[in-house]
Parts: sequence; structure tokens; C-alpha cells
Amino acid sequence: MKRILIILFAVIGLWSCEKDEIRAVMNEGAGTNVELSAPTLVLTKDAADNQVLTVSWAAPDFGYAAAPSYLLQIDKKGGDFSKAYSTSTGTALKKEFKGSELNAILLNLGLAPDEVHLLDVRVSVVLSSATSLVSPVASLSATPYANVLDLSSPWGVVGDAYNDWGATPDGPFYKTAENEVYVAYLTLKNGEIKFRKDSGWDVNYGDTGADGTLDAGGDNIKVTAGTYKITLDLAKLTYKLEKYSWGIVGSAFNDWGATPDGIMSYDPFSDQWRTIITLKEGEMKFRLNSDWTVNYGDTGADGSLDDGGDNIKVAAGKYLVTMNVKDKSYSLLPVTHIWGVVGDAAPNSWDGPDVPMALDYSQYAADFDTKGIWIAKGVVLKTGEIKFRADNAWDVNYGDTGADGSLENGGDNIKVTAGTYDIVLDFSGSTPTYKLTKK
Repeated sequence: MKRILIILFAVIGLWSCEKDEIRAVMNEGAGTNVELSAPTLVLTKDAADNQVLTVSWAAPDFGYAAAPSYLLQIDKKGGDFSKAYSTSTGTALKKEFKGSELNAILLNLGLAPDEVHLLDVRVSVVLSSATSLVSPVASLSATPYANVLDLSSPWGVVGDAYNDWGATPDGPFYKTAENEVYVAYLTLKNGEIKFRKDSGWDVNYGDTGADGTLDAGGDNIKVTAGTYKITLDLAKLTYKLEKYSWGIVGSAFNDWGATPDGIMSYDPFSDQWRTIITLKEGEMKFRLNSDWTVNYGDTGADGSLDDGGDNIKVAAGKYLVTMNVKDKSYSLLPVTHIWGVVGDAAPNSWDGPDVPMALDYSQYAADFDTKGIWIAKGVVLKTGEIKFRADNAWDVNYGDTGADGSLENGGDNIKVTAGTYDIVLDFSGSTPTYKLTKK
């Protein structure tokens, strides 16, 4: 027993010495303050490529030679930084922002454009995985601009491989940075397609000889089923079809590919890729064409994508996931409900699964989660009744008591006649409304 006590006192003595040594070496007043080159900013598209903000700080005096790294964070005023924009600057003592970069950060924080917003800015001084110091917050006032783009064009894809030769709208081509070069992202069936202007046949192109060259009024272009990026070059009169789809893979969604990836949709209003998705607690990555040749993770957990980078840790929940291929950024924003259309007029009747609805990104705003507009285009309905419900369950559902276009929670079924519809569920007003447009 005496020997055990002696060893115990020796351990306590060593721990005390180590604790005293740390106190003697560490400067307890070590810290830093964040400085902003412009505490008030009004961002504009005209200055998108200009440097608009520099965030800087001094290296703390630890009282000994330290080699810290720095993590810069920006959050809404009064936020807890759990959903903040974060970026590692390594050993650099400043971070410079272009107007377009900062604007994208503010919009991804859910801030409405053309409104003044107060933000908190801070820096974490990271000494090790277990030791860091956090600066006091600096206040930033910023007004972002709307990044809704007009990439529309008069050109479209038509054919039995897409829309039964015009039974539904043509697949849209979007403008690119190159003059007279357009791009479309579409899922096609086995069949044939052509390219035409203004959804009419006066100006249309096919490919006589199947040589990749466009011919006015030429032969139909044969395609096999798949998701494609179609590039139309009217300057050179050529076209290209390549398999192309971005998706989410991981233990948080499909057990790293045991089932299909969560496919993302192109958002032409912001030139990004988005999806509404339910994730489990786990990890995820983004990959191209459900293959590992091109994949992105986030090394450093700083909100920027790295080619082949680390898995991205996520908590269980429903999210709006956004990925920007150009600037290698991404965001996961919580969503309260995912909406769908259910009923005996819907394809899967009252038991579901429901016809899924997507956010209308042309109307995307800071309060999208509670005030968003949800759409489902080209929905084939039978004569019968429908309702709107959240998350494929009856806990929250809307009908229309009185058939006046206003929705009530638990309201009456909505009667419809057979046809193809564009369906809109609108939460932007004081009461939810809907619209059914027959095609």
C-alpha cells in the first residue's frame, strides 16, 4: 500500500509540475482582434470582380514560439457560428474578398438581396485539435445583390427522347460565356432529338450523316437513355452530347453507392447545382456521373471543395444542398419540410410516394424555408382529387376548403380533371396558395 501511495503522489507531483510549467510558458493575455477594411458595404454586380473587403488580424503573443493556423468565420448578427461561413487561411493573417465571392457567401447564409444585414466576423487561432483561441467579434454591415441570372435562350431540345416531339415544353438551352454557344442539362430516353428555335419548326437543326455537324432541317439525332450535358455551338454548327450528372454519395445518403446517388439539378438562375435531400448522420461527397473519377470533398471543413478531398460530416436532417462547380463552394441549409402532391389523381394515389416538388430558384430568397415557392412541372394527373403534404406523411397537409385558391391545413381535397399540369405551392404570402396550370 505504501508503495502505491508513493507512486500516486509522484504522478500528482508530475501533473502539478506540468500544469505550473504550462502556466509559466503560456501568456494568458494572448489574443487578437479582427479589423475590417470596410465595416459597411453595399455590393453591386458592377464591382463583382473588385476586391471589396480585407479582414485582417495580428498574430497573438503566446510568450513562446507558436505555429498557429487561422479559421475565419462570418455569421448573421447574434448567431452562434454553428452555421457560419468558415474558411481556413492557414498561417496567413488576412483574407481578401472579391465582390462576387462575398455576395455568394451572404446569399448562402440566407440573407435577402438589396437589404442591409448586420454580421459578426471572428477568427479562431488554432494551436492544436484541442487548443484554440477565439477573437472578439467585429461587426460588418453588408447589402448583397440578387444573383438571379438571365441565361435563357430561344433554343431547345425536342424529340421522342425528351418531350414526345413537343407534347410538353422543349428542354431549354442556356447561354454560356462563349458567344453563340449554349448548354442544356437533360435526362433523355432511348429515341431521337433535334434542336429548334422558339419551340417551332421554322428554324431547326438535325445531323444528316451522324457526324456531329449541324444541318438545317437535318436528320433526327439518335440517343440512348441517360443524363446529358448537350453543347450547341451555332458559330461552328457543331454539337456534343456527353454523360453528365452531379450527385451526392456517402454513408449519410446511399451507403457510398449501394443505391443511386442523390442527383442534383442545374439552377440557371445562379449557375449552380442544387437539390432538396434528406440525409442521415454520417459523411458525404459530391461526384460526377456516379463515378469516383471526379469527386469533391472538403479538406479542412472550411466550406470550399477540394478535388478528392475529405468526407463532409453531416447531421441527420432535410437540406437544401448547393454546389458551385466554378468557385468550388458548397452549402447545406436546413429545410423544415419537403413538399409533394398526393391523391387518387396522382400517379401513386393516396399512399404515395408523393409527386416531389422543388423550390422555385427564380424566386429564391433568404426565408426560402418558410416563405418559399415550390413547383412541380409536367405532372400527369388523372381525374380525381389531390392535396399537398409534407414529407410523405399526413402530419402536415393542405387542401382547399371552399375551392377559392387558398389552402387550409387539413382542408378539403382539391378536384382536378385529367391532364398534364405545372403545379405551384406558394408560401410567400400571409396564407398559402396554389396554382394548377394545364398544359
